[in-house]
Amino acid sequence: MAVEIQNFEDLKLNRQVLNAIDDLGFSVPTEIQSKAIPIALAGHDLLGIAQTGTGKTLAFATPLIMKVKYAQGEHPRALILAPTRELAIQISGHFESLAKYTDLRVVTLYGGLGPKTQLEALDKGVDIIISTPGRFLDLYKKGAIYPRGIKTLILDEADKMMDMGFMPQIRNILELIPVKRQNMLFSATMHDKVVKLTEEFLEYPERVEVAPQATVAETIDQVLYEVPNFRTKLNLLSHFLEDESFQRVIVFVKTKTSADNIAHYLDRKSMGPVRVIHANKGQNSRINAVDEFKEGHVRILVSTDVTARGMDVSMVSHVINFDVPLIYEDYVHRIGRTGRAQNEGKAITFANKLEMQHVPRIEALIDETIALETIPKSVLIEKTPFAEQQEMDRAIDNMRKKADPDFKGAFHEKKHKFKDKPTKGKRSRGRKKRR
Repeated sequence: MAVEIQNFEDLKLNRQVLNAIDDLGFSVPTEIQSKAIPIALAGHDLLGIAQTGTGKTLAFATPLIMKVKYAQGEHPRALILAPTRELAIQISGHFESLAKYTDLRVVTLYGGLGPKTQLEALDKGVDIIISTPGRFLDLYKKGAIYPRGIKTLILDEADKMMDMGFMPQIRNILELIPVKRQNMLFSATMHDKVVKLTEEFLEYPERVEVAPQATVAETIDQVLYEVPNFRTKLNLLSHFLEDESFQRVIVFVKTKTSADNIAHYLDRKSMGPVRVIHANKGQNSRINAVDEFKEGHVRILVSTDVTARGMDVSMVSHVINFDVPLIYEDYVHRIGRTGRAQNEGKAITFANKLEMQHVPRIEALIDETIALETIPKSVLIEKTPFAEQQEMDRAIDNMRKKADPDFKGAFHEKKHKFKDKPTKGKRSRGRKKRR
């Protein structure tokens, strides 16, 4: 009969780790932690499926710290791969807190800045590497990493890695490290690419699934507004931000240009303080913006999906999807920035006519219906510019053509409808000859 886990002491963690957990203020393990930690401590390969914000990092960090134990030699004995630099930095912060009473040397590697500092850190000796796949391979090629001592490999946010096209780099890394090792893979969703990765990566894994795939935390209240165009979205955004209960808000957008434009707009309207982060922003700028947001000095963070995963802020009051994400799993990760650590949160999504086509697929993924609300009467509904309307109509046409090869397009239908329409007394006038 399985022992019921009521506290972290029941997980048979050592005193250094328990003291660190106590310092963090955690007393009761989450479901993913109570189920995954014993399996990881037993040395089995592990497949963990859990929605964002459920404590996955602690679930793999604590058994890894227990396994590696203390500083030894010059070369790494464990590798954690993350899809984005933001997530790598977040994981590093967790390890720094959990390993504070040990002498373990943890080095974090990611792109966006020169490798000099990271090379110097590796040269001093390392026990655990936390890295993005590309930077790990870059520094390996420079001769800075000796991977033959790696006995544990962990992939976090595996579904995002597959979406970002990291499979070739992961395969390259698997060729560099020992075949005999413990593997752990964590993912919020289990789409086909992740299934393929597990088949290549894990050996007879124990599967831990603490919630149905791609479910949303119960602490998040989700609502949807059908909004006709960009200008009306701005008006609705302003309407919400005038409400003081929107204390710490992340606004997610699809493009870097939109992120910059919306941030400038909110600045002009004095809705802030506001910061914007996307791939064109320097690494230090992005880290500083997130830190200011975490500390409460910044009210609004406007971001592309670069931060949907990898930003651990427990008191986000609202997430606003200014645009609907085209990778449906990103919806789960975006709204997972709120409602964390048992706090209540609200996720608001704006969708134009085109984006509404994607909503049923997101609802199918999360297995629930998002409540559709009416735009408040005080919000000005702007007329949709011709170019924006035409772009939406063409995109909808393309979607319908993919679904139905016989569909000729809305323009084709309109043209035939016009041709079939009976004419009313068409007059024919001949030109008068000049005399």
